[in-house]
Amino acid sequence: RRVIVEAIVSLLPNDEKGSSYSSITPVSFLIGLLKVGIEIDVEISCRLDLERRIGQQLESVTLDDLLIPCVRNEDSMYDVDAVQRILTCFLERIDEEEEDCGYDSDSTCHHGSLLKVGRIMDAYLAEIAPDPCLSLHMFTAIIEALPDYARVMDDGIYRAIDMYLKAHPLLSEEECKKLCKFIDCKKLSQEASNHVAHNDRLPVQMVVRVLYSEQLRLKKALSGDSEEGLVDLSSGLQNRALSPRDTYASLRRENRELKLEIARMRVRVSELEKEQMFMKQGMMEKSGNNGGSLLTSLSKGIGKITIFGGENRRKVNRKSRSVSERKPSRRG
Repeated sequence: RRVIVEAIVSLLPNDEKGSSYSSITPVSFLIGLLKVGIEIDVEISCRLDLERRIGQQLESVTLDDLLIPCVRNEDSMYDVDAVQRILTCFLERIDEEEEDCGYDSDSTCHHGSLLKVGRIMDAYLAEIAPDPCLSLHMFTAIIEALPDYARVMDDGIYRAIDMYLKAHPLLSEEECKKLCKFIDCKKLSQEASNHVAHNDRLPVQMVVRVLYSEQLRLKKALSGDSEEGLVDLSSGLQNRALSPRDTYASLRRENRELKLEIARMRVRVSELEKEQMFMKQGMMEKSGNNGGSLLTSLSKGIGKITIFGGENRRKVNRKSRSVSERKPSRRG
């Protein structure tokens, strides 16, 4: 079996530089070969070749594809080192394509691939986090390998870190602080921020950071400073472009940060629109109930006035009749 797998890998078509890494060889087939190769202990060169090929199509894999069982290493249930090498191959491919295309090219496709891989890796981290044998070094290696601009929101990485802290309660306070530094409080959604505020597993400093970030976010939303912050970011981008130290890599990174800032603003605006809609519905319901009670009280008041007015008129009519009946009797 070992010879057969190595022969199949040697017959796979080579990827030409400059060509788009489409599914010439299906990634599911490559994943299957890699899992079998690890089980039967193929040559290291064969494994590395398969990992490189998978890395070229990493945005097309699923979570189950990355759950590669660990055969010889007893430190973890899954082969985290192999996934880290695959991720490194993917990032090298992105850098090579961007260098070949230049800064003036459209990098939307590359950025979309990065966002897809970011979501896949966050799901992978959440899946392997409950493993009690997974060391902190191996867990953080995956987090550090993925750049910050590969995530629009940090809800996924927060969920994975929270699950790791839950499965490893013996971590020291310093280790918990080190792990929580990977979470950007500004990139947490309202729901995730609320969860952080009530999470006893997190260090106190992390909770304070999130509460402070939420306070700043609320002030910006009320004062409308989000748009000004975006203008400052774009102006800073222009100023840095005039510096002689700028390179294409730094410009691409700032371009990604600008796109992520816009995406985060859109998410926050949608959350504020939902909150505004709920507030309007609540105000309409309250005004409807108050209006109904006001009409009811007015109708009751008018009814009482009518009843009392009718009784008074009847009393006056009775008195006038009795007086008119008494007058003729006195004349007689």
